[in-house]
Amino acid sequence: MTPPPPVAPSEGADDAAPRHARRSPHAARARGVALAGLAVVCLGAGALTSVAVDGAQDETVARPAVRAGAPTPTPTPTPTPACVPAPLEQRAAATLVVGLPDVRTATEPLAREVVALGVGGVFLSESNVVTAQQVAGLSEGLRAAAGRPLLVSTDEESGRVALMRDVVGAGPSPRRMAERDTPEAVRQRAAATGAALASVGVDLDLAPVLDLDGGPAGGVIGDRSFSADPATAAGYGLAYARGLTDAGVLPTMKHFPGHGRSTVDSHATSSLVTAGLDELVATDLLPFQSAIDAGAPVIMLNHVQYAALDPDRPASLSPRAYALLRDMGFEGVAITDSVGMGAVNLRWDFPAAAVEAVAAGADAVLTTDGHQAVRMRDALVEAVRTGRLPEQRLTEAAARVTALAGGDPVAMSCVDVARPTLAGPTAVP
Repeated sequence: MTPPPPVAPSEGADDAAPRHARRSPHAARARGVALAGLAVVCLGAGALTSVAVDGAQDETVARPAVRAGAPTPTPTPTPTPACVPAPLEQRAAATLVVGLPDVRTATEPLAREVVALGVGGVFLSESNVVTAQQVAGLSEGLRAAAGRPLLVSTDEESGRVALMRDVVGAGPSPRRMAERDTPEAVRQRAAATGAALASVGVDLDLAPVLDLDGGPAGGVIGDRSFSADPATAAGYGLAYARGLTDAGVLPTMKHFPGHGRSTVDSHATSSLVTAGLDELVATDLLPFQSAIDAGAPVIMLNHVQYAALDPDRPASLSPRAYALLRDMGFEGVAITDSVGMGAVNLRWDFPAAAVEAVAAGADAVLTTDGHQAVRMRDALVEAVRTGRLPEQRLTEAAARVTALAGGDPVAMSCVDVARPTLAGPTAVP
């Protein structure tokens, strides 16, 4: 999330992000978009066509050899029972990640309500923290009451956005890290942060920031950005993400497709980025492409409007923004920034925002206010029943969030989905 305001080049092996082993058919094309400088053209409802300009070629796909004249065996179908997905209400709730304002124990009414609803995850902020032992008890109690895999998330970037500062301790801003430390040192720092988060039951961190910003430190993004240079931001962002992964905490790359060009606080109002798509591809999208190629499990979309994608809708509710993300090869969970922020909430209330986001391509809808969860769940169910939201889209979203939490996506949705895992060099000792 993006709260109101109160470059050195990358070094070391972390700068070269290995490709993720499980790749969609789009990924070989998409990797060239950012890393080889491809020309990208937005077509129709947001699909992308990539054209190589420097002789880049798609990877060759190995195919099994077939002997001439060899008979083709006829497969024998194996009868299997028909798969029955979870009830529509359960699939709808699984797409929600909700905050618990001022909740300190799992027995409080709001905690019991959202867990019984079947939300995919909860979001813990400063109002949920008294001591590390208390946060651990809250996380453990929520999971015990749920009786199923449940994402427990927070927003710990280090620096001024540090909602678990009382648990993990104070740390330098990302910009300061990139100026003073090597990527290996940043990875070690993030691993220590991740270990502290894991010790209190947090398994998803809404960090790191991959936005490009070299402006005033106190700007909307400002010193939350590692650098204004795409390669430096990518290298340090991936180092931070790998450190969290080393500790068993899932990282979230944000804020796609890049918040650094907007100086407007989306907590309060909307803004429009006028840069063309080719300019975004050459700059803001580069760190995200590196993260996708490395197997990023979660990417957060921001509430900024982009003239090159959808000038009248924030990226978090724009089908073209999600089409761009998927065409770049992303197979993980796409999550919105909090839909209670002014750039969304002044135009769409919580239930409408949930429907618009999932219909556009979001897998998880974040709100810091869990009191809205029932209304959001009900709106998603009603939208499917009235045909405004394709059931297949909701089913896919629920499957991805369930898989991310460690559950069985087939049991939830009768759909198997990939769960990308962040690849990288061996963990720093």
